[in-house]
Amino acid sequence: MRIAELSTPELRHAQPDAQSDPFTSQIESLIKQFETIPITHPSPELSQLASDLRRCLSQLAERAPFPNSLKLHLWKLSYRLWNSCVDHSNASSIRSSSSSSSEDQANLRHIAADMLSLAGSATGVPSPEVKTAFFYYKTGIIWHSLKSFDLASNCFEKATEIISKVDVGTVKDAGQRKLLLDLQIARSRTAWEVSDKILAVTLLNRSKCLLFGSSDHYIALASQYLAFGKSILETNKGSEAHCFKEALKLMNDALDLCEKAFSTARMRQETVNLKGLKSKILRFIAAVHLQMEEYENVIKCVRILRESEGGGDSHPSLPVLAMKAWLGLGRHDEAEKELRGMVVNKGIPEGVWVSAVEAYFQSAGTAGAQTAKGVFLGLLGRCHVSAAAAVTVVHRVIGGNSGSGCDLDGSRVRAKVVAELVSDDRVVALFSGNATAKERNAMHALLWNCAAGHFQLKDYETSAEMFEKSMLFLPCDIEDRVVRAKGFRVLCLCHLGLSQLDRAEEYINEAEKLEPNIASAFLKFKVYLQKNDHNAAINQIQAMTTCPGFAPDFLLLSAHEAVACHVLPVAVASLSNLLNFYVMGKSTATSEVIILRTLITILSKDMGNEPEVLKFIKHANDRASEMGIDCYFGKDEIAARELKWFAVTSWNFGTSAGKMKNYVLCAEFLRLASNFYSLLADVQGEEHSLMLCKSLIFTVCAMIALENERKAFLIEIEVKQALELLERAGKILKSLSTRMQLNDDKDAALEPDFNFIYTYSAYDIHGRMNDLRSQQILVKNFVSSKACTPNYLLQIGLAASQGPRPNPEVAFFALSQCLSQLVSSVSPDYHNVSLIVRKLIAITSIYKGDTDDDAVHDLYKQAYRIMIGLKEGEYPTEEGKWLVTTAWNRAAIPICIGQIDVAKKWMKVGIELAGLVPGTETYRACMEDFIRGFDNKFSQHKDGTM
Repeated sequence: MRIAELSTPELRHAQPDAQSDPFTSQIESLIKQFETIPITHPSPELSQLASDLRRCLSQLAERAPFPNSLKLHLWKLSYRLWNSCVDHSNASSIRSSSSSSSEDQANLRHIAADMLSLAGSATGVPSPEVKTAFFYYKTGIIWHSLKSFDLASNCFEKATEIISKVDVGTVKDAGQRKLLLDLQIARSRTAWEVSDKILAVTLLNRSKCLLFGSSDHYIALASQYLAFGKSILETNKGSEAHCFKEALKLMNDALDLCEKAFSTARMRQETVNLKGLKSKILRFIAAVHLQMEEYENVIKCVRILRESEGGGDSHPSLPVLAMKAWLGLGRHDEAEKELRGMVVNKGIPEGVWVSAVEAYFQSAGTAGAQTAKGVFLGLLGRCHVSAAAAVTVVHRVIGGNSGSGCDLDGSRVRAKVVAELVSDDRVVALFSGNATAKERNAMHALLWNCAAGHFQLKDYETSAEMFEKSMLFLPCDIEDRVVRAKGFRVLCLCHLGLSQLDRAEEYINEAEKLEPNIASAFLKFKVYLQKNDHNAAINQIQAMTTCPGFAPDFLLLSAHEAVACHVLPVAVASLSNLLNFYVMGKSTATSEVIILRTLITILSKDMGNEPEVLKFIKHANDRASEMGIDCYFGKDEIAARELKWFAVTSWNFGTSAGKMKNYVLCAEFLRLASNFYSLLADVQGEEHSLMLCKSLIFTVCAMIALENERKAFLIEIEVKQALELLERAGKILKSLSTRMQLNDDKDAALEPDFNFIYTYSAYDIHGRMNDLRSQQILVKNFVSSKACTPNYLLQIGLAASQGPRPNPEVAFFALSQCLSQLVSSVSPDYHNVSLIVRKLIAITSIYKGDTDDDAVHDLYKQAYRIMIGLKEGEYPTEEGKWLVTTAWNRAAIPICIGQIDVAKKWMKVGIELAGLVPGTETYRACMEDFIRGFDNKFSQHKDGTM
């Protein structure tokens, strides 16, 4: 609103000294600049303009006090600035300018008000305080609308401070009186917005002394009390009971003001306005009492309203308030009277009686279901009811929480009532014709959503009934077939949930006739699955791939369904079909690796599926080689996790197959495990080197075991493959040993059995290649390791001393080392000692006996030294007798060929051993007699010769 300029001679003829002031001149220049800005276009200069004006005004304030001429000039400039702001504001409202522009204009208005405040009272300006306060009041209103409550409060407080200097009793102008009241109310509203409720209510209470006998003043103040009460109910912060009491107090204050205002009403319209406000306040008070469950007070308020002068209040909310209060008091008969009264009262809007029906139904529950239905049908018959009204009724009766778990029984009863209502011919007839297409769609959606809610709670019986009722309101257009097919599909799902499989199959067959798409095909698959017709389900999987709208994800969904039904062959068939799409380059939401893992996991649940598992693990290995690790398994941690899963799975299946002596599968699985561990080592470094090494070695072990089982030698290419695997394992094993030694770790971490298995397997494979030198190096390296034990050396020695590919040098070395370790132990195993001695004697006799008789003799002497000091029977007696016998018999040949000294050497060893072996006394006596005779004979022969 523009402000009329002051028409005083002093202002029209400003003195030259006022206009020549540099600061006022600058202010006037800035205002002229603002006045020249086109009001039809937003200007980004307003912010800077406001800043410049504020700066000039601050500089001018330092020169206060001012002469009257300067004051008048400031008043004129303020009015010009204000009116320009009004013009720009009006233009902004038309073009919907930004909030920043509105803030700039509010800032300019604030400057205009500050200009008046700085000028102060000027001779020739009537009521300057009131005018200045008015500027601040209007500016505060604008700041309040922009939600700048601090600035608004500042303006209101400034206006209050200025106007407080005016004696209220001396103000006679009605507009000025209204300003005083509006200012207090505005301050109160701003305090309320910043949550200073105490100040807000205090300001309203102070405003009561500003009521000057006008009903408009009372109405304004009472309306503000009511607004605060409603605000408390809307925000509802704090405890509910406290909020209700606070709101009720404010509304009672509003009611008191209305009562007092009747004495000030002079015109009929004023009385009508007061009655309307009083009725509104009483209705809100009744509503608060209803929320507080003070039902008696609600009834009192309703009676007061109905019995008031002029025919009483007939507001549509009164019957609803009364009915809910009667329901709260448990007086259902009175509530039903109010409800039925609404049926015959044609003045009550549809929304009111629909809400009442819902409230009555909620309170009466199952017992009131038929009453609610009868009331609704009564409303249907009292007058013309539109299809939209029927939709509203159904929506209210169904409720917003239809199918919610908190009141499933009540929701089920509601659905039953709705089903009966919507199937009534009169209701169905409301929706006939093209004119009600929108309402028909709405009713279909309501019933459909209600059915869906019950379906989510697995209340399939109610859901099926509601879906069937929703089909009564299907739109009759081109899409009818599609929507009807959708209805048949959900009915199929409902009957699947009810295990009514034949009916489910009937519905899905109907749906497929109307719309043969992937959704129908998939549901048909579910029916076959639940009917345990596995062959039909697998055939349906194939049929799904040719359906319109098919996507590979449906195969994944089919697999999930099959797993849920514990029909693993169907799940495997579905996932196997899905793998073909990856090979063809088609992508899905789920990666191929996950599909393979799922397949392998499913197959792992049953015994006998190992060949199938092997096939799919090979598939993963081949696809990874083809596509690369990053493309197939992912990157970084994801790839490492996937590779580890396949590696561990291959290892577990391989070791399990080995325990079952299925060495073919064992070798294949372990070879794949080594591949995956090798890739894993590339991704995560040497962390998995040990498992890679084990996989390589045990693969060779399985190949050797398979050879022994088949009794057929490995072919040359298999031997080369085994050698390659072992060479890789050897390098890894050497690296691991070196690293553990550097880290001062124990070699035991490499597992002695594992080190021995590697040595034994490598020895075997190198023997097949006739690489005797490598065999010697392997055994020597093993002997130098901490993993070496006598038992391991004994096995190596025995293997090297016999079989199709013996190696006497390795055998002699291994057995000699084994003998040394056994003899040097605390409690030697003399059974093994005797076995080793016999083997060493045999090896030396066979491979060195003819050339080095002393080597064999040394072994017998070593056995003699071992036996000395042993308890009787500690060294195996039979082995001792064997040593005695073989040593004595070795003298026979030298005697025949005349090697007397050699013969005596062996006889001496034999008789010495006989002295240590129990049970050879008689034999030893014979031996001594023979030696004496032998000595006499050869001594006589020697004497005669000489």
